[in-house]
Amino acid sequence: MIEKKNTIQQEEKAVIVGVVHKDQKDEQVKEYLDELSFLAETAGAHTVKRFMQKLGHPDSRTYVGKGKLQEIAEYAKRKDVDVIIFDDELSGAQISNIEKETGIKTIDRSDLILDIFAHRAKTAQAKAQVELAQYQYILPRLRGMWKHLERLGGGIGTRGPGETEIETDRRIVRDKISLLRKRLKEIDKQAFTQRKERGEFIRVSLVGYTNVGKSTLMNLLSKSDVLAENKLFATLDTTTRKIVYENTPFLLSDTVGFIRKLPHHLVESFKSTLDEVREANILLHVVDISHPNYEDQVGVVNKTLQDLDTFNKPIIMIFNKMDLYAKNTFDEWLGEETKEEILKDLEARWQDQTGGNAIFISALERTNIDNLRKTILDKVREEYKKRFPYKTEFLY
Repeated sequence: MIEKKNTIQQEEKAVIVGVVHKDQKDEQVKEYLDELSFLAETAGAHTVKRFMQKLGHPDSRTYVGKGKLQEIAEYAKRKDVDVIIFDDELSGAQISNIEKETGIKTIDRSDLILDIFAHRAKTAQAKAQVELAQYQYILPRLRGMWKHLERLGGGIGTRGPGETEIETDRRIVRDKISLLRKRLKEIDKQAFTQRKERGEFIRVSLVGYTNVGKSTLMNLLSKSDVLAENKLFATLDTTTRKIVYENTPFLLSDTVGFIRKLPHHLVESFKSTLDEVREANILLHVVDISHPNYEDQVGVVNKTLQDLDTFNKPIIMIFNKMDLYAKNTFDEWLGEETKEEILKDLEARWQDQTGGNAIFISALERTNIDNLRKTILDKVREEYKKRFPYKTEFLY
């Protein structure tokens, strides 16, 4: 029978593997592996080595070529590696073949992310969503996982009555998926009722790539105690707080961070959580401007918002971690005037791209937060005017 368990145990040694496809550059895959290493660290594993291979097409049996797999296996055995993590999604058969060749537990990026989500899920809704995603991930891989248990031979006399173990497991998994979907529908009904009871308040949602500082900003704006730490997916459950600025109330929600190559089943399972984004009146898109590839992260978030059909909402772009940006960008010998000129050019470019809806802050250093509050307040009041053109009590 199938048994779900944590993929990563604390302090495991890991090697990570990436394939450079024909339409990719080495630098892009290196960045993906940087993120995969951070994911492994978040799950409790230490990356001791990374492997890359250029391939026109992944090997159907083992994803990487035979020679590269042998190189990985030899290194992993020599260094007592506990787990091999692939950056791309593997089939059940590929996982089975790689583990057979290397003798070492093998997982892919999707499995790793599911493991992190399973560890961090706290509420009944988040736990059910993660469990559903896990079973949906497992179902198409059962044949590969159970290959060694399939019946040998064929023809008359070998087909017997009843179910093979793989068929039994498939039925159990399908039943579990059906049960979890029903449970989530009930939870969704309750959540919808709660959202409906919030009445006429304007709703604002924080969105952004994972680990950009959304929870820190949530704490700062709402004076709440949402978990904020330097790990991926620190927040899974949506947190909503009522805030009042200058006698104008609104609701502020923090949501799960986005990431590239997010498992499809996880996106499907968390759609109810992302209803906060769909039903928000204003989105605060938080960006870690100190990240060397922050523009790519902006693209990932914008694509996700388009997929959720929410890209047409009023969006304020909040470029966070300006203190780190300055530290990473400016050399000691650079003059103050030159620094100011670079910052002005940066701000002008993004103000132009966002139609004047960009603001630059440091949540940790509390830089420009008063200006951010005023920007949010102005947008909230605009939305109230659209909704209640003859009502003035929220506007002053």
